[in-house]
Amino acid sequence: MVKPQSSTLPVIAIDGPAASGKSTTARMVAKALGFRQADSGSLYRAVAASQIRLAGDNAKWSAASLLDAARSVTIEPVVGVFAVRVDGEDAEAELRSAAVTAHVSLVASIPQVRTWVNTRMRDCAKAGPIVVDGRDMGTAVFPDAVLKVWLIALTGERARRRSVELLGRDPSAEELAREAAELVARDTKDATQTKPAADAVHIDTTTLTRDEQVAQIVALARERMRA
Repeated sequence: MVKPQSSTLPVIAIDGPAASGKSTTARMVAKALGFRQADSGSLYRAVAASQIRLAGDNAKWSAASLLDAARSVTIEPVVGVFAVRVDGEDAEAELRSAAVTAHVSLVASIPQVRTWVNTRMRDCAKAGPIVVDGRDMGTAVFPDAVLKVWLIALTGERARRRSVELLGRDPSAEELAREAAELVARDTKDATQTKPAADAVHIDTTTLTRDEQVAQIVALARERMRA
C-alpha cells in the first residue's frame, strides 16, 4: 500500500456520497481561491469508459483489465482544473453516460485501481494549490489537507438535483423515485469507500444554494490558511 505523502502546498479535500454536489462545489471553490480542481471520480469514470472501449460493456472486469484500460487515461492541467482524457480526447459526455455510471462503483472497489487513482491525485497536488473531490480524499489520499469537508444532503434532494442535471428539467414523481432508488443502491455499494475523515467539517447542503455552500467552504479555507 502506498503511504500518503505529506503535502507542502494547500489542499482542500471535499468528500461525500454520490450526487452530493462535490465536483461542482469543488470547481467553484477552486475558482474562488485561485486553485485548480481535480476530480477523482472522473478518473474512475475514465477507466470504466476505456475498459468499455477496449472490451465492451459485457466484458469480464478485473484488476488486470482495468489497469490495462487505465493506460489510455491521462490527466493534464488546464485553466482552473485538471482535465481527464481518454485516448487523448475530451470524453466528458461519455464519462457521464449510463453505461459508465453503472460500472463506477465496481471500478472504485478494486484496490489496485484505487491506488492508481490516488497516485494520480497526489501528482496533481504537486503542481500547485488544489481542491480535490471524491470519497476518500481527506482520509487515504490527503490526511494532511488544510481543510477537509464532508458534503451531505437528504437522498430525495440529491435525487432531485441529479435528475435536473440529467434531464434538464424538474423530474416527474416516477423519475424522482427511480433516481432515489438508484442513489440508495449506489450508497450501499460505495459504503466501504465513503467515510468522512475524523476531522472533516460536515456541511448539510439539503437547504443550501450552491453559492451558499461554496461561500461556507471558501470562508473556512481562508481561515485555515491564515492560521
